[in-house]
Amino acid sequence: MFRKSKSAARGTVPIALVMSLMPSLVYAADASPDSGPAAVPRMPDPRRFAFPVRQKLHNWEVMIGAGVMYQPKYEGSDEMEVSPLPFVSATFFDRLTIDPTGVELKAYERGPFRFDVKAGYDFGRKEKDAKALRGMGDVDGGVTVGGKTTFSYGPAEFFVSFDKTIGGSDGLLGTVGAEFTQPVNEKLMLGAGASATFADKNYMESYFGVTAAQAARSGYKAYKPDSGVKSIDLSVSATYMFNENWMVRAEQEVGFLVGDAADSPLVKQKVQPKSMLVLGYRF
Repeated sequence: MFRKSKSAARGTVPIALVMSLMPSLVYAADASPDSGPAAVPRMPDPRRFAFPVRQKLHNWEVMIGAGVMYQPKYEGSDEMEVSPLPFVSATFFDRLTIDPTGVELKAYERGPFRFDVKAGYDFGRKEKDAKALRGMGDVDGGVTVGGKTTFSYGPAEFFVSFDKTIGGSDGLLGTVGAEFTQPVNEKLMLGAGASATFADKNYMESYFGVTAAQAARSGYKAYKPDSGVKSIDLSVSATYMFNENWMVRAEQEVGFLVGDAADSPLVKQKVQPKSMLVLGYRF
């Protein structure tokens, strides 16, 4: 899914980020908790509201919004930045969704099971994003393709997703996790999520590795990480409906880099907090 960013691997996020009560943000892979390098957060999916406020315009659902995000400058950074967060999302015939994270198509749904296919863009990482990246060069962006399988049980959704980048890092991210959403009343909905993200060797070397040439330019020691679990992500959120059209959403996520990702010399802080506040309008 399209990732916004100036920072590390900002791209990829499994599109659900007005898309799944936007529980996990993640500016790169579901995320859904598509947790990849800083992923564009997912906005609330109107279809998941328990409130009787759903509106359709000729089988279209449209939401626009704007807000701010506070997060690390790149995945592993100890420097934080505030970024504007514009948002437009359109869902057609309850099947095809287009938003800043990319395109998502509901390919199969039966009972509690659902499978979506998705496509987007990983914006990569720029050396100029942070002082700690000097000498590391850029990680080019690339198109992402993937899928997500979801099982719903009451207020919970359990999911497994994957995103493959074509070009850029040529990396593969896989995420497994759960999201919970519960209405408190007709206006307020609370959510929580937990996920673990696996990264292949291409992704790990692109975003956490240091080649001999990069070591000579940057002063870091050469480092060659292997594939494995790169992060554990937890999130909580609250969505408040002012009326049938206006809503505000706040979300807090905390990511924990683990394994070879956490041991990278580029990682200055293993705990990666992300905060978001968005005001949205549904047509």
